[in-house]
Amino acid sequence: MARIAMLGTGLIGTFYTTALHGKRGRDRVVVVHGRDPERTMAFAKTHGIGRSTTDMAEAISDPEADVVVIGLPNHLHLEATLLAAAAKKPVLCTKPLARSASEARQMLEAVEAAGVFHGYLEDLVYPPKTAKAIESVRRGAVGKVLWTRSREAHPGPHSDWFWNKELSGGGALVDMGCHCIEIGRAFVGRDVRPLEVMCWGATQVHPIEAEDHAIGLVRYASGAVAQFEVAWSFRGGMDLRDEVSGTEGSIWLNHWLRTGFEVFSSAGSKGYVAEKAEAESGWMFPVGDEAAALGYEAMFTDMLDALEQGRPPAETFYDGYVVNAIMDAAYRSMASKRWEEIPLDVWRGLEGGEETAATTTFDDQHDLIKRERLSDGRVKLILKNRQTGEVVQRVEGPA
Repeated sequence: MARIAMLGTGLIGTFYTTALHGKRGRDRVVVVHGRDPERTMAFAKTHGIGRSTTDMAEAISDPEADVVVIGLPNHLHLEATLLAAAAKKPVLCTKPLARSASEARQMLEAVEAAGVFHGYLEDLVYPPKTAKAIESVRRGAVGKVLWTRSREAHPGPHSDWFWNKELSGGGALVDMGCHCIEIGRAFVGRDVRPLEVMCWGATQVHPIEAEDHAIGLVRYASGAVAQFEVAWSFRGGMDLRDEVSGTEGSIWLNHWLRTGFEVFSSAGSKGYVAEKAEAESGWMFPVGDEAAALGYEAMFTDMLDALEQGRPPAETFYDGYVVNAIMDAAYRSMASKRWEEIPLDVWRGLEGGEETAATTTFDDQHDLIKRERLSDGRVKLILKNRQTGEVVQRVEGPA
């Protein structure tokens, strides 16, 4: 059983507490910290939490709490981590890990120096569909991964601090690009080094300093390219989609707007539909169990099982640091309008592994470019001669 100090009473704190009190069944939030006294007390009452406080240090040092969960605005992640490390308590932090790679590295160094368990709460690599897709890719179902695409877009976040660049560290890229980038890493392979980024971003709709729309490409040492798309300017709900393309197959995932649960009502929903849903009548796309669909339940199961079993979870502060480093390079690319290198002062993956072409040997002289079945049942082969480079075609089978 984990006894948890929950830092944060916003949307993410609500999702986290619901998931923690649900899936494993034996974990409890015993103290909650929030900025507003009345809201924090109300949160505690709603979720059956015994103590509430507006003092972060008090919540972290609470003698009844043995795990700290950070669900706070981005600018407070470093402070909360340093306090948790000083208290020698396991700490789990929401995404993004920090506002920059520099802050993320400080957090990583703090928990490792203190020798405390740490987990990066990147929920969108944990939904059942995503987890199964990642495992399929690892088993080789799509062959060599060539390209991935992850998209998250909606009309904008709920809380005011997200829109303040100083507090958040950026706009839609920092808010949602961290999801998309880590999903790309999961499909390409977390041990494959990200080399460079090309990113466009702009403020297209909202009167803010940060970007409300960004599109980027991350090139990896294996030759794979991971595409991310994020927007605070998308209307119609929340669009969550992932794709993987490899030499032997493809995967498409649609998590939110097309889930197989679609409702039309002229009378209106008469209540909550789903996170970021804009419509309350007409066609609506409810989600049966949001905590499960967004990966929160599986994420906390992995985190707390790992803590009990003495192993690292699937996502650690190190992963959050790598994501922050990629986002830093993406922001540099926005400004320079060119590919920007991703400097990683801490890299624990494969060395080398520069990109190579994926080839399939056909015979002693040829590599296979393509095989296709013709309408008459015969098979056409497109072959490349290894010695001369000549590309030829051959048709096999009865005429």
